[in-house]
Amino acid sequence: MPENQQSENQRVLNEFKSKRGLMRLLAALSYSADGFRTAWRYEHAFRQELAVVVPGVVVALLLPVTALEKLALVGVLVLLLVVELINSAIEAVVDRVSLDRHPLSKSAKDLGSAAVMLVVAFALLTWGVIVLPLLLG
Repeated sequence: MPENQQSENQRVLNEFKSKRGLMRLLAALSYSADGFRTAWRYEHAFRQELAVVVPGVVVALLLPVTALEKLALVGVLVLLLVVELINSAIEAVVDRVSLDRHPLSKSAKDLGSAAVMLVVAFALLTWGVIVLPLLLG
């Protein structure tokens, strides 16, 4: 297939990429809001993590630490939500393809879970390094 015909077919098949400028930005904001609503409604882990992140952000902003340390404390919590959203997206795609048990499906879901666990460990380490000296000193 000639290159120009192929790229035109790709444009037709991918209606979400056709918007430009302000309309593209507004559409992206709408899709993001839909993603947050979906995560809130259907992802128990996201709601649990949000229940830790929201008070964590408040505490981080109130702590007597440097701006960079506040940024690290808040940033690692936001990173946790980002990775959880990606993990949920992976799980949704795997389930969309097939609900049958398959080793590759298990691997995809396990890898997403491992990514979340690494961020949780990183968050605990970050908070420990910054907050423990305040509590002990």
